[in-house]
Amino acid sequence: MDIESAAKALKELGHPTRLTIFKRLVKAGHNGIAVGVVQEELAIPGSTLSHHLSGLMSAGLITQRREGRVLYCTPEYDKLEGVLTFLRDECCRDESHA
Repeated sequence: MDIESAAKALKELGHPTRLTIFKRLVKAGHNGIAVGVVQEELAIPGSTLSHHLSGLMSAGLITQRREGRVLYCTPEYDKLEGVLTFLRDECCRDESHA
């Protein structure tokens, strides 16, 4: 993962509302959760939720799918793992040169 992609993902997750939404999506698991359920559970106005979901999608952290009239959001676990790995890969490297 490059620094720009990691920075974009961390920026999106750095907003309290987006992080709350993302945590709820992660809790739902691999099948995702209906946007209406997220809106109801988190008491977020539809336009605000849409704005935040758009940011998470643009960072590649979530995907959406439509089933009939219902829109589902699913976290992209590979992207999340990529961000975490990006941060962990540098852990303590300087200590080996001491």
